[in-house]
Amino acid sequence: MNRRQFLSIAGAFAGCAGSISDACAIAHSDTSSSIRSLVLVDLEGGNDALNTVIPIADARYRVLRPHLAISRDRALMLDERTALHPSLLPLMSAWRARDLAIVQGVGYDAPNRSHFRSRQIWDTASHADEYRADGWLDRVNEFHASSVTVSRITLHGFDTHENQLDRHAARLAGLASQLASLRASLIASGAWSRTLVMTRSEFGRTARENAAGGTDHGAAAAHFMMGGRVRGGLFGMPPQLDRLDADGGLPVGVDFRRLYATVLDACGQVDSSSILGARFEPLRILRV
Repeated sequence: MNRRQFLSIAGAFAGCAGSISDACAIAHSDTSSSIRSLVLVDLEGGNDALNTVIPIADARYRVLRPHLAISRDRALMLDERTALHPSLLPLMSAWRARDLAIVQGVGYDAPNRSHFRSRQIWDTASHADEYRADGWLDRVNEFHASSVTVSRITLHGFDTHENQLDRHAARLAGLASQLASLRASLIASGAWSRTLVMTRSEFGRTARENAAGGTDHGAAAAHFMMGGRVRGGLFGMPPQLDRLDADGGLPVGVDFRRLYATVLDACGQVDSSSILGARFEPLRILRV
């Protein structure tokens, strides 16, 4: 596989270990000093960001989720106001090492609640009312001599309309263990500084739990970026639980294309404006 190819690895959640191994092998194969491997981890179904990155100090969180809220004594505290789901414990070493960034409030204006349409918007880096056939990564390969290898890993099972507590905990545990294993392997090989890992999901979920013990399709969500050049910490806009949209979704504070611009600028040789159709300000997440 050459560097200009796009690797799509769409495995079931239980089979994602092989996908992570493939991504790891690709990152190991490059010995240059700049970002050369991008690992996109798609949380298919719409991850519940509010129970992933928890506004633990906001009393409205427990009011909106009397049965789904994660208690403070179980949560993994990041600071006095923010915590991670306990299933994400394997990621705490990356957090303490400051190579895990958490970007909150990511989404786009006029969010679409359809799985298919919202994935299409993310894949094409388009506006909600814009329809494109070409993906943003296709445009990178078409217009630029890219030397970045992209691995795409799809983890299923995040569409938690019912019985969310146990289901979501299991999905997050699998995600965390796989990412921690990938990080450890790439650190050992010396490839971690040349790798960026980024999560994506078509949308977040509603702030209020539903009658079936789950949550429904929402809007903004938190996402992870990891790598040896990542400047760890909290970025973006924390959940605004007093500003929910008409369908109960979290408001957007960071356009998702700013994540793409961050990646494109880090990889070099790529004009992010020509790929994304406009200038999107990169997030100050990466060390120079």
